[in-house]
Amino acid sequence: MISIRKFLGHDEKFYDLLEASAQQADSSVHHLVDLLVQLESGSGSPQSLDSFAHSRREDKRITQELTEALSKTFVTPLEREDIQALASSLYKIPKTVEKIGERILISPEDLHGRSFRKQVELLDQAAETVLAMVKQLRKGPNIGKTREMNTRLQAIEGDADKLELEVLHDLFHGDYNAKHIIFLRDLYDLLEKVIDRCRDAGNIILQVVLKYS
Repeated sequence: MISIRKFLGHDEKFYDLLEASAQQADSSVHHLVDLLVQLESGSGSPQSLDSFAHSRREDKRITQELTEALSKTFVTPLEREDIQALASSLYKIPKTVEKIGERILISPEDLHGRSFRKQVELLDQAAETVLAMVKQLRKGPNIGKTREMNTRLQAIEGDADKLELEVLHDLFHGDYNAKHIIFLRDLYDLLEKVIDRCRDAGNIILQVVLKYS
């Protein structure tokens, strides 16, 4: 099997940048996991979104660097539209995560003692899987392994959908006032959206691998 790098060139910078972008996406999810665990334990309230903003800004810088590199490079290891599509998809992960942090900062006291353990597990699994899929690109097209990881992402997304239905059922049938319903519904929707962003990135990677296999 001819590797993507051997066929289209040996320039590693695009892989480096895509992996750096995926790493920032993963880091942003870890920041969110830490925050939700902190709120669940009641150990304090967040005062700023610096860590979230840093991951989002760094990912934006990486995306801009990728765009500039595409305009200056004749031979790229992947088709330009594939690189751009993946970079855009990856950037949406920390961007959405930061929105969750912003919502939490509005009224963190409303989340004290509330468990997000299941959401945390799914978020972490999804982000780690995307990072692994991006790293696999450098090694060349491996349909079996990529399809396996993408199937895992689809399963995570399916579990997240079921979980959202469960928490919404509790929300609309529990003893909550209008403020809590609106606040928590928005938060649950954004948590689900992060996993959807990870799924979208995984689908793009699978399409790229199928194209070059």
